[in-house]
Amino acid sequence: MNESPNKESAIRHPPSASGSSAIAEVAVAFHHVSLHIQGKALVEDLNFTIRRGETLVLLGRSGSGKTTTLKLINRLLEPTDGKVVVEETATTAWHAITLRRRIGYVIQETGLFPHFTVERNVALVPTLEGWPVARTGARVQELLALVGLDPSVFARRFPQELSGGQRQRVGVARALAADPPLLLMDEPFGALDPLTRAELQNEFAALSKRLNKTIVFVTHDIREAFKLASRIGLFQDGRLVELCEPAAFRRSTHQEAQAFLATLNDES
Repeated sequence: MNESPNKESAIRHPPSASGSSAIAEVAVAFHHVSLHIQGKALVEDLNFTIRRGETLVLLGRSGSGKTTTLKLINRLLEPTDGKVVVEETATTAWHAITLRRRIGYVIQETGLFPHFTVERNVALVPTLEGWPVARTGARVQELLALVGLDPSVFARRFPQELSGGQRQRVGVARALAADPPLLLMDEPFGALDPLTRAELQNEFAALSKRLNKTIVFVTHDIREAFKLASRIGLFQDGRLVELCEPAAFRRSTHQEAQAFLATLNDES
């Protein structure tokens, strides 16, 4: 990738809110997107849109293309064919750093800086954006409270002093710190014990309704998908083979959807 982070002319700012209402309702669009590396197709002919304010859950087996799709949105990867459009601008036309600062990103291991306190971790992007100290501090306090961590107790702690569930809460707070319109979550609760995972799923489901963010959430857990999704996108071998609301997914006759649905009966 050829980037020029120090050239102001290279930085793409988000477009204005003008335009048709149909376009305004689309947060992200994939236009016949494929990614091939060394002759191997990681994703193939992805052609779909993500609506503003929805929680789209990408469901599929390991290696099916879910995380690759997520990384195409924040330009950690670039398509070899087609284009990904975020806020009406192709990802390849955005300055990569500017794009990523408008997108919150939460991964399974949170990616917290171990030598930073919780407070400094959450304040990272607002600090890089040049927010005033008082505004940044107030935002940190607000977000820690929002994710269920008392700032007076947790702000000065380091990540190693937290439980796995607490670290994930900090990861979510950090991703929301600069109030990005789009949140990407890559199996954020996958490494947690079942009880903590269920607790965070319930809290996040309630939180997502309050935040009104566009959320793309990767999982291989169909129960998690049903609990969190506005719509479910099912991946198989790099292709999006089903995209529908949870109620319609339960009625899907696609073989891969049926395989996932069968696990509900197996574990009940």
